[in-house]
Amino acid sequence: MKRYLLFLLACPMLVLAADAPAPSGADFRDEFKGKLDAGWSWVREDPKAWRVTAEGLEVRIQPGNMWGPANNARNVLVRPAPDPAQGDVEVSVTVSNQPTEQYEQADLVWYYDDSHMVKCGQELVDGKLRIVMGREEGDKCRTIKIVPLDFFTVSVRLIVKGNQLRGQFRTPADKEWQEVGECDLPANGAPKISLQCYQGPAKVERWVRISDFRVSQKKP
Repeated sequence: MKRYLLFLLACPMLVLAADAPAPSGADFRDEFKGKLDAGWSWVREDPKAWRVTAEGLEVRIQPGNMWGPANNARNVLVRPAPDPAQGDVEVSVTVSNQPTEQYEQADLVWYYDDSHMVKCGQELVDGKLRIVMGREEGDKCRTIKIVPLDFFTVSVRLIVKGNQLRGQFRTPADKEWQEVGECDLPANGAPKISLQCYQGPAKVERWVRISDFRVSQKKP
């Protein structure tokens, strides 16, 4: 708890961060400095609620939800994903936020559409900071695992091998990636990678900072 409080003083925002050596294949990196690289697109864009700064992409966490049938979160950011049938895919990103609302979250998502996805990210659950991994298929949701989290800044990674996906995370105090859970993919068309931030307060501006996004694919 002491290191949690010290980090709160040092870093007033949440960041999902990435790491990783980039193997051969569909390699891509975006640090979100100055602009969004080509290939990104917005779902339900609110142009006044996102910005790119010298430190990364910042998105205001607004009310709305992607968990279940509501599917009304704003500023869902997506880009095409490599085909996992062509080789294992790794995706990672760093996020930073200080949530105060129940289920306020910032997620890295393997995304097909609003009703089919697997998410892993930082979330406030019953007043406690957590890493939450969940799977959604046809708007039917299943929580894979909830793991305690001591930092407002965290790196999240998804590893896709065939039809299986593993979620991992790493805090500034960790040398190695920590396992969260594993599930099969709720495949529904071509896969995308998504960054999603939602269930925030309506009257208070809270901005998630997102940086160091990476994708790599190991060709067989």
